[in-house]
Amino acid sequence: MFYRHTLCINTTPRLINMPVVDDIRLNLKKNEVLRRGGFRGYSKARPEIQSLVEELLENVSGANLMKPTAAFDTYPVTGMTPDRVLLEGDASVNGILLPSTFPEAKKLVAIVCTVGPELEKQVTEYSQSDETLRAMLLDGIGSAAVDTLVIEACHRIASEASERGLQASSPVNPGMPGLAITEQWNLLELAHAGEIGVSLTSSGIMVPRKSASLILALGPKMKTWTQAEICARCNLRETCPYTVIK
Repeated sequence: MFYRHTLCINTTPRLINMPVVDDIRLNLKKNEVLRRGGFRGYSKARPEIQSLVEELLENVSGANLMKPTAAFDTYPVTGMTPDRVLLEGDASVNGILLPSTFPEAKKLVAIVCTVGPELEKQVTEYSQSDETLRAMLLDGIGSAAVDTLVIEACHRIASEASERGLQASSPVNPGMPGLAITEQWNLLELAHAGEIGVSLTSSGIMVPRKSASLILALGPKMKTWTQAEICARCNLRETCPYTVIK
């Protein structure tokens, strides 16, 4: 049975020019936290570990360690080449993935999600205090929260697109085959990630670390897939601790 924990985030609307979503409630499953914490046999984790996850979830909620926020912007597609999507405003996204996967896309949505820096600060404190298990599980909570935030943000954008007669694709991320990780810099600029405090180090690491960047394609018939289907096609599926197991 899945344990569901709701993080209640008190936010106020922000009056800015580009869309920022900061009112998403995250329903985290205990098994998902354990999976993202590196427990391959997460469904059979010892009772004391499962109890610790529940305790940490309560602490995260009570101390307001996460502030789920997403920034995004939508760009009409003005043209495509085999390795580039041209966008309104002299912008573009480079790589063969988007033109080959979504040739009928009418718009692209650049999205950046984060749960903020406070949780990872607590992870660091646990690590420095030799509370390794707490640090690992809390880190898993952060990763599971970002996963959930991405899904909820995509659902919200897809719903709005549907009202306009468009279908949203499944998300694609820099680092996938055909979309180089170096496009991360471009994507953060397109999504106005600075508005929610997300940036990149010189080596391309996202700050805060519990953040994610992605692209949705909008059009009449967009391809979608499940996370399990993505994992099934990955070369690391046999060894990756985060593989979705059905």
